[in-house]
Amino acid sequence: MTDLNEPLSGGVKTGTKRRGNGGPARKAPSPSEAKLLEFAELLFFAYRDFTRDPDAILADFDFGRAHHRVLHFVNRHSGLRVADLLDVLNITKQSLSRVLKQLIDKGYVVQRAGSSDRRERQLFPTEKGRALAERLAAPQSVRLAAALQAAGPGAEAVVRRFLEVMVNAEERPKVSSIMAASPVPLKEGGKGGGQ
Repeated sequence: MTDLNEPLSGGVKTGTKRRGNGGPARKAPSPSEAKLLEFAELLFFAYRDFTRDPDAILADFDFGRAHHRVLHFVNRHSGLRVADLLDVLNITKQSLSRVLKQLIDKGYVVQRAGSSDRRERQLFPTEKGRALAERLAAPQSVRLAAALQAAGPGAEAVVRRFLEVMVNAEERPKVSSIMAASPVPLKEGGKGGGQ
């Protein structure tokens, strides 16, 4: 078994055929396939480091990445309907229920009946929830700003376009709509706009 703590130099050869788990030998990836695999690895490493600081903060609250995602979208889009959050996160109602209950019970999110349809449930961050969301976002914002600056002029547009086209084509209009929606500021006393 490969020790991933050891340096990769010399340990990974893309031009050799290997037999893994008794299966048939795999052909070596072409140079273009090898380059794509390198990009995939870079994405894994970048995601690992992008989530490292928030994960450490979340551990202090006995929360995980699911809590972070819910809190991020509720904070950025105050008044978001539960049904829309399920759609955005692409998770089951059961998965969301557990995480959302913890955030509500611990005072980070409040849930209210919709203003036009009382059956709808809208989600709002509390002051405590907004503070935690901002604390989680801070190290990620610093990392993103530093990376964009280091990448050089024009990087912001290229990175934005790259990330947009990494989203499944059928999901892009929805993601664009979410990204275009301006976050609703929280009013005094933890009440969202229009409530």
